[in-house]
Amino acid sequence: MDIERARFNMIEQQIRPWDVLDQDVLDLLYALRREDFVPPAYRALAFTDMEIPLTVEGIATGEVMLAPKVEARMLQAVAPKRHETVLEIGAGSGYMATLLAHFARRVITCDIREELVRFATANLKRAGVPNVTVELRHGLRAAPGASFDAIVLSGSVPFVPESLLERLEPGGRLVAIVGELPVMTAQLITRLGEREFSAENLFDTVTAPLTDFPQKERFSF
Repeated sequence: MDIERARFNMIEQQIRPWDVLDQDVLDLLYALRREDFVPPAYRALAFTDMEIPLTVEGIATGEVMLAPKVEARMLQAVAPKRHETVLEIGAGSGYMATLLAHFARRVITCDIREELVRFATANLKRAGVPNVTVELRHGLRAAPGASFDAIVLSGSVPFVPESLLERLEPGGRLVAIVGELPVMTAQLITRLGEREFSAENLFDTVTAPLTDFPQKERFSF
């Protein structure tokens, strides 16, 4: 397998045509070794246009690495800055946290599965990423009392809880895949003021839900 050719094809045939045009993002995708964050059994699929199962330590976690073009669009949309602190919910393999950390001052990434926390921590250490903290906790309870300049949900949710929006600093952005099968939409939500938010629909996609997030009430008769 020609890894560099596969990486080139991933970026030029999948990601750039999907309206990822920020050159800093594209340059980072060329530089960062995505294959080092993929579970060994799926390494050959590191650059394919698909989600990759996160089977680690012999455990099928049920979680996935998002497709490369979805990760890239979300990174481009949230656009972290050098002075900003970012919260990611769903640490997974640590790949998205590494992408975010390249642009941000600090990244806190959370996961509720111990094996994924260990996997992400090991990947980040091997990649030499100093400004990411991996926490074993539910993202809605991450860093109690803390607020963030940007929040990324690396999985889908039926809706974005208000408690999470309240953690955004003024001008802060949140990117999430919102909805339920068969319809989900990636959204960029920006905090404009104390109680004012704007929402922009980015693209349609589907992905696995984040575990143990609030669900919409369902009526029974």
